[in-house]
Amino acid sequence: MSDQPRRPRKPAKPYRRPKKDPVRVLAFEALRAVDERDAYANLVLPPLLRKARENDDFDARDAALATELVYGTLRRQGTYDAVVAACVDRPLREVDPPVLDVLNLGAHQLLGTRIPTHAAVSATVELARVVLGDGRAKFVNAVLRKIAQDDLDGWLERVAPPYDEDPEDHLAVVHSHPRWVVSALWDSLGGGRTGIEELLRADNDRPEVTLVARPGRATTTELLDEEAAVPGRWSPYAVRLTEGGEPGAITAVAEGRAGVQDEGSQLVALALANAPLEGPDRMWLDGCAGPGGKAALLGALAAERGAVLLASEKQPHRAGLVAKALAGNPGPYQVVAADGTRPPWRPGSFDRVLVDVPCTGLGALRRRPEARWRRRPEDLDGFAPLQRGLLRTALESVRAGGVVGYATCSPHLAETRAVVGDLLKQFPDAELIDARPLLPGVPNLGEGPDVQLWPHVHGTDAMYLALVRRTG
Repeated sequence: MSDQPRRPRKPAKPYRRPKKDPVRVLAFEALRAVDERDAYANLVLPPLLRKARENDDFDARDAALATELVYGTLRRQGTYDAVVAACVDRPLREVDPPVLDVLNLGAHQLLGTRIPTHAAVSATVELARVVLGDGRAKFVNAVLRKIAQDDLDGWLERVAPPYDEDPEDHLAVVHSHPRWVVSALWDSLGGGRTGIEELLRADNDRPEVTLVARPGRATTTELLDEEAAVPGRWSPYAVRLTEGGEPGAITAVAEGRAGVQDEGSQLVALALANAPLEGPDRMWLDGCAGPGGKAALLGALAAERGAVLLASEKQPHRAGLVAKALAGNPGPYQVVAADGTRPPWRPGSFDRVLVDVPCTGLGALRRRPEARWRRRPEDLDGFAPLQRGLLRTALESVRAGGVVGYATCSPHLAETRAVVGDLLKQFPDAELIDARPLLPGVPNLGEGPDVQLWPHVHGTDAMYLALVRRTG
């Protein structure tokens, strides 16, 4: 036994309860809902924010930060995954999803915001203590300190393969898109590196909120009285809110006289409404009407001409949303819950038909960033029969001399020109109309006769439109 006296033990540090940061906890809850329930952030986040605002400590700045953390993390998830993978000692698939969500939230604060490094690390570690526990918080702390050693450009040089060696994978990592999406968008653009990089950057930009003043019910003048409101770029009914805000707080929107609608979606409806017809113009059909934005605009335009709109939607709950959007329409209309591929109406019943078909949604990645990680190439095969079936029914539903608009919020060639081309082979009495003159003032619409809009060119979702006239 040693004669040396024992050194007194240092008193243990008292346990400190983690501080609950409501902004970051809310952002984490939203990310978990997106991952666990396949939810969409634009549906999950608003109710979480409304509940948080009931707390006097949660103000508009907190809501803005929470929104940025959620959407920024989702948009740059691919990039942050690559960075985190370089900082952990195991394959990324072996990191628990809640831990990875916290790490990506921290990576976004470090690499994608102006939050000071110390604040970003300490706040994220504190979040980890709250939602993961002290043990895993130590792991989060160690990883974030590695990430904090470089900025985004430095990390991209380390984790992205050189462009000359693998251009698609380089762009996928740098601009945070799955490789197959990069390849598909590049094919749709048909151009060089500049176009694809501009598009991928635009997909990662926060989109403005765009409103539509429904004709006969609201005016753009009324909407332009709102703070930070400016006219739309292309649609005469569009107003943009340059500083975001809560659209539901606007009187015209709350009353259903106006709505939130991307300008590309407005242009599709306007082009169909203004396409030249041969013969009467009394009956219009929206064959895929849910959730009702285009139907509400078409219904208002039809009412101005004394025409009747039939809005059809397969899912009853979505048909209810269409009915709500059309409530108060100044002219006659009807909403039915019906399968657009097995319709209850007779062939040749309509003068104008719009089918905005279900698709992969690759044209709206600005608004639904999680869709890029959720979709798979095989999803195209699942949508293809439905898209062709809906266009086939639309062509059968329009009379000779009438016009069909085929629209989709995807630029993928398999969902656009391939569908239209296949159906035109089956309908020798149908022909494409040049849609470009029906979007007056909109530049860079390509060689036609169909139209593809782009976020980086037009500031809209990547909506596709082909107009087809039945000739016999």
